[in-house]
Amino acid sequence: MVAPSLLATSDLHVSHRDNRPVLDEIRPHTDEDWLIVAGDVAETTETIGWALGKLRERFSRVIWVPGNHELWTPPGDDVRARGVERYDHLVRMCRELDVTTPEDPYPVWRDEQRSVVVAPLFVLYDYSFRAPEFDAEQALAHAYDTHVVCTDEVMLHPDPYESRTEWCHERVRQTLPRLEAIPEHLPTVLISHWPLHRDPTRRLYYPQFGIWCGTELTADWHLRFRAVAEVHGHLHIPVTDRIDGVPFEEVSLGYPREWRRRGGPGEPLHSILPAAPERTFEELVRAHR
Repeated sequence: MVAPSLLATSDLHVSHRDNRPVLDEIRPHTDEDWLIVAGDVAETTETIGWALGKLRERFSRVIWVPGNHELWTPPGDDVRARGVERYDHLVRMCRELDVTTPEDPYPVWRDEQRSVVVAPLFVLYDYSFRAPEFDAEQALAHAYDTHVVCTDEVMLHPDPYESRTEWCHERVRQTLPRLEAIPEHLPTVLISHWPLHRDPTRRLYYPQFGIWCGTELTADWHLRFRAVAEVHGHLHIPVTDRIDGVPFEEVSLGYPREWRRRGGPGEPLHSILPAAPERTFEELVRAHR
């Protein structure tokens, strides 16, 4: 008998036609498997709902956190909500689909060995993953000067906050009490679209892009909240990092042009519990050759 698994994927980007067949390949191994979807399913609310609905039909539980693409307000989306209003709309849509969000009680994964709190988080970024010689304004200016600018600057609106940084800091303030309320005897799996620690961003081909990749405010959360794993996407570099002994699992599929260089999309799911073999950056580079 196969034991159930806590599986994860992210950055499915099903708006790209060649990624849609990959969605069909995302299937549970057992009837009791849970699926983590760590953001960037698509851009329009209709497509996001369609994809999450398909996954929810297959898995015992689906746990979603928003990525930056879900938070965009793109042309052609019938839902014109921005910022917090758009996020709240997505949360309501997920609840109608019976998909767990960062606004819901954290579920507890149980197997024969232990109970683990699975905590989906939405904390955004605040431009603090930057070169030490720059302040935030200088880092953003450098990104523009070098033509490495995230589309968030045009499409991800922070309304009613004045900035994405302000929204990020408020999300951190809202999230901390919930994490602190987790009983101290319980370990966690922490899920965020953006990595909770800066280290995974250090291998970005364009380091300027790091300012859109997280916040230093979460750098100790994997230790503080007893994480047995951290799960993220966003970087499109699907590897395992070990930080203070904790596996940080980047689980993105990415764009077709990216996975084609690796010879195909590969396995679209990574097992978090039980832990799958760790994936190294060297293996990923070899796959690109």
